[in-house]
Amino acid sequence: MRIGIVCPYSLDAPGGVQVHVRDLAQRLIGLGHDVSVLAPAEDDTPVPEYVEAAGRSVPVRYNGSVARLSFGPVTAARVRRWLDAGAFDVLHIHEPLVPSVSLLALWLASGPIVGTFHTATDRSRAMQVAFPLLRSSLEKIVARIAVSEEARRTLVEHFGGDAVVIPNGVYVDTFSGATVRPEWQGTPERPTIAFLGRTDEPRKGLHVLLEAVPRMLEQRPGTRVLVAGRGDLDALRAAAPDAVEVLGEVDEQGKGDLMASVDVYVAPQTGGESFGIVLVEAMSAGASVVASDLAAFRRVLDSGRAGFLFPTGDPAGLATALLAALDDPAERDRRRAYARDWCHQYDWSVVTDQVLDVYGLALGEGDGHVAQDPLARRMLSRLLGGADDD
Repeated sequence: MRIGIVCPYSLDAPGGVQVHVRDLAQRLIGLGHDVSVLAPAEDDTPVPEYVEAAGRSVPVRYNGSVARLSFGPVTAARVRRWLDAGAFDVLHIHEPLVPSVSLLALWLASGPIVGTFHTATDRSRAMQVAFPLLRSSLEKIVARIAVSEEARRTLVEHFGGDAVVIPNGVYVDTFSGATVRPEWQGTPERPTIAFLGRTDEPRKGLHVLLEAVPRMLEQRPGTRVLVAGRGDLDALRAAAPDAVEVLGEVDEQGKGDLMASVDVYVAPQTGGESFGIVLVEAMSAGASVVASDLAAFRRVLDSGRAGFLFPTGDPAGLATALLAALDDPAERDRRRAYARDWCHQYDWSVVTDQVLDVYGLALGEGDGHVAQDPLARRMLSRLLGGADDD
């Protein structure tokens, strides 16, 4: 099958949707499919050979984070040429209503189109305002996927219709094969706790963890807290308690090794999470997980059977949950063992088969193969002042 996949967010910055698209493409290629991915990226950014770079992007704040999006006449021209050259059987657009290459591809294409919706949010005025403008484009999508019940709820409440829930995927065996590194491994007297994420993005909840650390140290004075991720690391080092060790950014191998080495992985996010892929990665690596009681996290951790939950945004509650995990090794190991089995439902070997079933549905519902929509192309050219020009 010839499959085109569109990612709206720039590959110049890491993110969950980008990783999802990359892993899905690699899995499909491994199964023998012909896959091309279109995503924003600078022309000199190293990308896999199956990726077509759509050009530079601009940062836009949304849903408590910063997304790097690409739009405009030059980008539209690249999308058009990619569609022409692709001759795709199926077009799979991630976040199809995000004003980037995803929305451009949706406007310009017709045929068997699959849309995957990742975002989970409460009532959004922007979405409500945009719906009348995007209704006709949304109707082009013949099969919809949501990565979680929370993402499905957001889609239904704001745009109507429905979607099949297919979770984000993880290469479980890759994380289960991670290496325990002595410098990150804890001992009974000096256990280790890890946080991974942008240190200066409030919704990642590092501030909640930092407030919880002194409370926890009263009972566990030897505990080490390892913080990995991008951000203003000098400011973090100056403000963090002495028990906090700032590692900076780690690569994919380092991420798995960190999770496999520590006694507890903590996810103190405060909102804006539609799934919780990092929890699945941590469970796959064998870490004991402590996470905020967000609906998406609760679902991934099977209501606490696969990890420990604490009230979202509550430093005292986080300290209590961390101490519960550290002080009862038998219970910690019991939940880790449950998590090891539970997380296999998120392996790409399972998830990709579900995605392929949706592709089959799209092929049955769509008209022929993916082609350009002539009317949309003319309208977009007028709107952007020359989308046919590079």
